[in-house]
Amino acid sequence: MSVRIAAPARRRGVPAPDRAALRARAERALAALCHASSELSLVLVDDARMAELNAAWRRQRRPTDVLAFPLLEGEHAQHGGALLGDVVISLETAARQARSARRPLDDELTRLLVHGLLHLLGHDHARPAERRAMQAEERRLREVLAG
Repeated sequence: MSVRIAAPARRRGVPAPDRAALRARAERALAALCHASSELSLVLVDDARMAELNAAWRRQRRPTDVLAFPLLEGEHAQHGGALLGDVVISLETAARQARSARRPLDDELTRLLVHGLLHLLGHDHARPAERRAMQAEERRLREVLAG
């Protein structure tokens, strides 16, 4: 199992995430999803970079909290090997959401990591039934990671 974390230089007003704890949570989540031998790339970006990615891939010209780029599907899936794909999280958006919800940044990053990881594995929330199933799996994983 391998989790690679890339993060930008520290930005004023945004607390530094605990990268070791985030990596450990990602590894535990992969194990709980029966992907202990898989690899994951976790990229922490600022709002400006997230807005660029969101515009390029979703045609929305604003930052979002998390994007997932799976390698298990699509025309290049056969080249992915053990790498599930990339989960990209905006640190600035995560920090704002954490403050708004009155929870620690690391908890918000865990929430976004779980959400992005499930997208890498094919979960979606476009339809009500899909949303309920994904939310149930998110709750299960957060409980695993909390314990």
